[in-house]
Amino acid sequence: MNAFPTTPPVDDAPDALLSGHLWLLESIDGRPLRFQLQETGLLRVGDGETVYDDPETIPLPFRQAVAHIRDSLDRDALRAAVDAVEAVTFFGVATTRESTPYDLDSMPPFLGTDVWAADSGTFRPPDAADGIFRRLGLTPVSTFDRETHARDFSPDTYEIPTSAWYDGPAAGVVIRNKQGHRGKLSNLAVAASPTTADSTHAEPAQSIDELVDTYATPAHIEPIATAAQSDGGSVAVDTITDRLCGVAGRRHPEAFLGADGLDQPTFRSAVAEQVHRHRHG
Repeated sequence: MNAFPTTPPVDDAPDALLSGHLWLLESIDGRPLRFQLQETGLLRVGDGETVYDDPETIPLPFRQAVAHIRDSLDRDALRAAVDAVEAVTFFGVATTRESTPYDLDSMPPFLGTDVWAADSGTFRPPDAADGIFRRLGLTPVSTFDRETHARDFSPDTYEIPTSAWYDGPAAGVVIRNKQGHRGKLSNLAVAASPTTADSTHAEPAQSIDELVDTYATPAHIEPIATAAQSDGGSVAVDTITDRLCGVAGRRHPEAFLGADGLDQPTFRSAVAEQVHRHRHG
């Protein structure tokens, strides 16, 4: 699986970035997520550093995004478009709760940013990547401006637009051109995400008991059970538990990531116990 492209601050980007026509894309305050479709039809998933060949090892903060991709991806369209599905890597952002107060309930759990094609050995241009995600049933990051001539753009005077995902300013703007250059203009008015800090050994902000008390409640269990039933799916304890764990992980990513993150199996067992108690007495 190909690695994420490097997107330096615009001041550190090559001079050639500000040439030709530019695409200005919303920078999302979330966690990097990439995936491939395997010939078997299963997804192979990775974050910014790790590839998770065993689905059970995928961290909870990514579970909703992975489920969304699994349910939304048009596999037939992808197979019809390429000779080998495993030769394409898709990149994007898992929209977890970070510093920017997005409306997560109306925001897709995954937003696409890039497509790598092994046959050409390149990332697809931004307009092509946007179209690919849409044709495959996934939402790309929002485009603020497309085909803006570089002579009409100045990083020093550019006013970062309102985010597409809440009533406030975007966390930043990714600047791309069709020659493959890219850079990021961060919005200093928006607090930095925890992912920009060294939180590898930070203590989780919440305990397992606190998260179980927050999410394994009738107010959360019943809507999930109702939605699963209306979709024709199972309302088994495992199904409800998995969805609750995904919700908690998406909204509290810092609690489960890093060397000192909460133990996922222990958390899941505690949630399952409460779900079983509520559903079956």
